[in-house]
Amino acid sequence: MSKKKKSKSLWRLWCKALGQKASDCDRESDIVAIIRTFVFLTYLITNIAIVSNAVRHWNDNESFNQGFTTHPKYPDIRM
Repeated sequence: MSKKKKSKSLWRLWCKALGQKASDCDRESDIVAIIRTFVFLTYLITNIAIVSNAVRHWNDNESFNQGFTTHPKYPDIRM
């Protein structure tokens, strides 16, 4: 199988994985698939950032106060 044929086949499979074909016109369907790929990548990057932030701050017990001044008698009250 040639490299061009293989990449065309992979693109076809990726477009099918993204969802229903948008139009009968192949060019228009390719543009829609590119937009769907961009949206998918932004979702993926956002989710990776959220999960990595959660993992990074998993056991941050040192920064519990976070710069707030608390009342000496009632430590739950922030001033």
